[in-house]
Amino acid sequence: MLNQKEILSTIAMIDQQHLDIRTITMGISLLSCCDPDAKKACDKIYEKITRYAEKLVKTGEDIQHEFGIPIVNKRISVTPMALVAGASETEDYVPFAMALDRAAKTCGVNFIGGYSALVQKGMTLADEKLIRSIPEALDRTELVCSSINVGSTRAGINMDAVKLMGRVIKDTAARTADRDGLGCAKLVVFCNAVEDNPFMAGAFHGVGEAERVINVGVSGPGVVYHALQSVKGQPLDVVAETVKKTAFQVTRMGQLVAKEASSRLDTPFGIVDLSLAPTPAIGDSVARILEEMGLEVCGTHGTTAALALLNDAVKKGGVMASSSVGGLSGAFIPVSEDEGMIAAAKAGTLCVDKLEAMTCVCSVGLDMIAVPGDTPAETISAIIADEAAIGMVNNKTTAVRLLPTPGKNVGDTVEMGGLLGSAPVMPVHKESSADFIQRGGRIPAPLHSLRN
Repeated sequence: MLNQKEILSTIAMIDQQHLDIRTITMGISLLSCCDPDAKKACDKIYEKITRYAEKLVKTGEDIQHEFGIPIVNKRISVTPMALVAGASETEDYVPFAMALDRAAKTCGVNFIGGYSALVQKGMTLADEKLIRSIPEALDRTELVCSSINVGSTRAGINMDAVKLMGRVIKDTAARTADRDGLGCAKLVVFCNAVEDNPFMAGAFHGVGEAERVINVGVSGPGVVYHALQSVKGQPLDVVAETVKKTAFQVTRMGQLVAKEASSRLDTPFGIVDLSLAPTPAIGDSVARILEEMGLEVCGTHGTTAALALLNDAVKKGGVMASSSVGGLSGAFIPVSEDEGMIAAAKAGTLCVDKLEAMTCVCSVGLDMIAVPGDTPAETISAIIADEAAIGMVNNKTTAVRLLPTPGKNVGDTVEMGGLLGSAPVMPVHKESSADFIQRGGRIPAPLHSLRN
């Protein structure tokens, strides 16, 4: 039972420290929607999603009002669409994205993820059709998010897919140029993608998951920042313990919401993802947590070590507070969505190379980073390859979500609004990686992948 002190502490976290449930995400299997007729398949997809998720938004709102816990987003993730669309006799996969978009709008959710393909070892014809359709699909839809897994520790890195994704990202930016390349904010390239991630843009419902499931993503950078203010100047092991205790409290709230949503929607509870997901709001920043540990500015020397401590302590504290912790679970460092990261990038302390180093010890990777609009596709592919290599060798999930914004140059700012925030355009190396990327093929899996 919660005592009065714990209840008051939780109220303060919600009221003053930006604590919230970032998302309730319903995962839905669409494997039963496969059909040789593409139109029939799209109709089945729309019907199944709207039937299963009909009450998702209302349930989230009811829980929020009854418990007083802010629930920012209600989302849906589905089976990687390449697996579903591959059964249909069609060359055009965009109607599948539009069916997802219509279903998401009918249900009233914020986003739907799963316009995805898993190509870590090779591409099927369906995978390639879906990947090549992404620019048009993200241009013609509003709520659809797309992800492609190009590598894994067990399979290595599919460099043909990496090469293709550099061009796809550029084409997506061009097709959504009137919105500052906004389509790229809904497209992420993974290595070691997980099947139960509730966060966009990378969420999809893995084939090893149940027919439908409820996953919850919590957040609380502001709570952790506030907690660390009480241990100023104390040793780093004290800092770690403080973060662990705070993560435990935050995750318990997520477990409560997940169980309640699962019961009300008659849907199995999947996981709680205890990631610290920042927002552009002041006081809700991962960068400010790192600075509270003693760094003058996020990005200076010591930043990677501080982030490693934070990520580990979040996992250790949260895992004891839930019966099932999953997803990505750690600390996110999306530049445009974190006011401290934005400030550090504008000051020049935080650069793409330093962010890459930080991704070795945090959740996911190079996230929501604006780069000049004239950045070559091969350079984008090379950045993806570097990040995938970190994930492959270190047996962790890494990802890239770059925004090559048409017409923008270093020093300009891209405004996306809402949780997507704003991003200063950051420089990338001008020296060419084209010959390396044009080789294609596959980077073999590391030796330690042979663990059977």
